[in-house]
Amino acid sequence: MKLLLLNTFDSGGGAAIAASRLNRGQRDIGVDSNMLVQFKQGDDPNVMGPASKLEKGLSLIRPELDSLPTRLYPHRNQFIFSPAFLPERISTKVASLNPDIIHLHWIACGFMRIETLRRFKRPVVWTLHDSWAFTGGCHLPFDCTRYRQMCGACPTLGSNKEKDLSGRIWRRKHRAWKDLNMTVVAPSRWLADCAKSSSLFRDVRVEVMPNGLDIQIFKPIDKSTARNILSLPQDKNLILFGAMNSTSDKNKGFHLLSPALRMLSEKGWRDKAELIVFGAREPENPPAFGMKARYIGKLNDEVSLTLLYSAADIFVLPSIQENLPNTVMEAMACGTPCVAFNQGGLPDLIEHKRNGYLVRPFETEDLARGIAWVLEDDERWTSLSLRAKEKVEYEFSVEKVAKRYADLYKEILEKV
Repeated sequence: MKLLLLNTFDSGGGAAIAASRLNRGQRDIGVDSNMLVQFKQGDDPNVMGPASKLEKGLSLIRPELDSLPTRLYPHRNQFIFSPAFLPERISTKVASLNPDIIHLHWIACGFMRIETLRRFKRPVVWTLHDSWAFTGGCHLPFDCTRYRQMCGACPTLGSNKEKDLSGRIWRRKHRAWKDLNMTVVAPSRWLADCAKSSSLFRDVRVEVMPNGLDIQIFKPIDKSTARNILSLPQDKNLILFGAMNSTSDKNKGFHLLSPALRMLSEKGWRDKAELIVFGAREPENPPAFGMKARYIGKLNDEVSLTLLYSAADIFVLPSIQENLPNTVMEAMACGTPCVAFNQGGLPDLIEHKRNGYLVRPFETEDLARGIAWVLEDDERWTSLSLRAKEKVEYEFSVEKVAKRYADLYKEILEKV
């Protein structure tokens, strides 16, 4: 079997990390797997990206060009919206590689036109990392459910017109993807339910299969040792928060973390705890948390992340809408209990008061309560830590996930 994965990036975001781990996992179990990307930053020989200087230069401007139609909507919000209209040569590249099966991941930022999927002439598996595949262009619909009928009057665009850009994109998808040999995979039960309820995928096979994690890398390191290596204090409860663009991406909930920590500070945690933020530098006007905060910027390797998770007492991700966040899975694998809002795919990872704490959306008072609940009892913390680690080992190891995907590929190919 010859497998080709397609993803816009090979590193940097959750989808890129998940796709790259799966690519390596498939090769480890003997599948001839390669990945085609628009931006290649790593040195994996099984990842193919732009080769010439011209191709590399064009790839840098494609995201900006693809977003041009959204400029017609001055009241649009800051969340990403992808028209996917730019011409490209993906189908030609795919044909030259001649895979037996194509596995799509996150294909935005001008990487692929909507209509290109019909040209592949191969079975397609599509792992969803957000909602874009079944909406009229937005990646995070939040409370909007117009994708269940047909998009238009899009809140992300700030539009009240039924025949707006989102409606046109929905119709393009409807025409281009009708009767395709496509299997959709959602990493969380929540996203699978959203896809099944959508007008574009209600007649498509939808499976639930999580992202995988290398538990040989992400595993507990002695807390004292990890803190020594990272020059972090030994006598404080360390509260960890982080994601890609963690302080500027509104979806990650940095603005919700601040009031929760101030509540904790007022209840006696001011001198007992510190906040550690990764994924971004300190903002020009950082919020007051009521306790010391350290900003350590972006971490680009898994060893440093493992050290940081192991050094922390708790990982907090107050996101508004998440699929199956790698950060929570990574932290749990390192034995670090997690606190997050009870939304999206978080319940697939966090079992309330068994291996972490699920907060009532989007109550900052309950967020503060959950953080304190995890930290205030050492015996409870030890139990949460052990169960968090066991959960990831049992359900999310990349070897198990790669084998499940390989079985899916074989099943699909047998029917061709």
